Amino acid sequence: MSAPTTTDAFGAPAPVLSFSPVVLPVPGRPVDLQVRVSAPATGTDLPVILLSHGHGPSNNLSSLNGYAPLANFWAAHGFVVVQPTHLTSSTLTHLVADAPGAPDFWRSRAEDMTHVLDRLDVIENAVPQLAGRIDHAKIALAGHSLGGLTAALLLGAGLTDPDTGNVVHLVEPRITAGVLLAAPGRGGDAFNGPMAEQWPIVGAVDFSTMTAPALVVAGDKDDSRHFTDMGPDWHSDPYTLAPGPKTLLTLFDAEHGLGGIAGYDAAETTDENPARVAALAQLTAAYLHSQLHPGTPAWQTTCEALTTGPDAVGRVETK
Repeated sequence: MSAPTTTDAFGAPAPVLSFSPVVLPVPGRPVDLQVRVSAPATGTDLPVILLSHGHGPSNNLSSLNGYAPLANFWAAHGFVVVQPTHLTSSTLTHLVADAPGAPDFWRSRAEDMTHVLDRLDVIENAVPQLAGRIDHAKIALAGHSLGGLTAALLLGAGLTDPDTGNVVHLVEPRITAGVLLAAPGRGGDAFNGPMAEQWPIVGAVDFSTMTAPALVVAGDKDDSRHFTDMGPDWHSDPYTLAPGPKTLLTLFDAEHGLGGIAGYDAAETTDENPARVAALAQLTAAYLHSQLHPGTPAWQTTCEALTTGPDAVGRVETK
């Protein structure tokens, strides 16, 4: 199946400028915060998508160098995409393995996004041809896997700190809407896989306070047995357990890589499917466009094209 065109919802793609690293010194952070910025070569009043990488097996995809299939599409269709390298990145392990917060750096990952927003003007002026083109009032967020947990926290979810037992809230009110891609689900008795004890943070999230609008994307073949025996439904928990307004996109036959979103031709992708990745890029862009520009038809148009009929890539439900 070939991915339908995006002409109806977005118009023709623009050439993309990608600039990295923009280096932001952060007091107390063991290494400077580095980000990649991708933006369309044309246009003004551009909204921003912060993109939080996961914790995959590759050395470089879990960094500012990953997720090009999404970042490039979003930038080509009118967004400025900012990708930090979180301290969980394999590219930094040799520098931060003994740093406070290792190995999951859950608090630092969320704080990275707040640092980016605090210094968005610095980032904007550091990138050639970008100054004056960003709409600082239109901020969205996306995260894959562990990045989905980071996104949940920034969108309002609480987290029980395994070290103290205290519930922590790291909500970022400047973020208008988010996309959680193959994010972790509930804790409690369902968090019973062999890796649960090593990564208690994954099961420590309370979605009941995640009030910001969000699109939750789950693969119906994403069975994370290392964390739970719930099956693929576990990845729908950020939709099921959070209050509305929420939208759930269940991708057919998709596993944890959702077709290969972490990078072009990534060998470890278990469900490589370029058409699925292209469709997901369109759907996520359309969702965020409609959230940031209320009343526009991008989401409805794209859903009709991609989630209805015999070639549907998935199904959508809302609450």
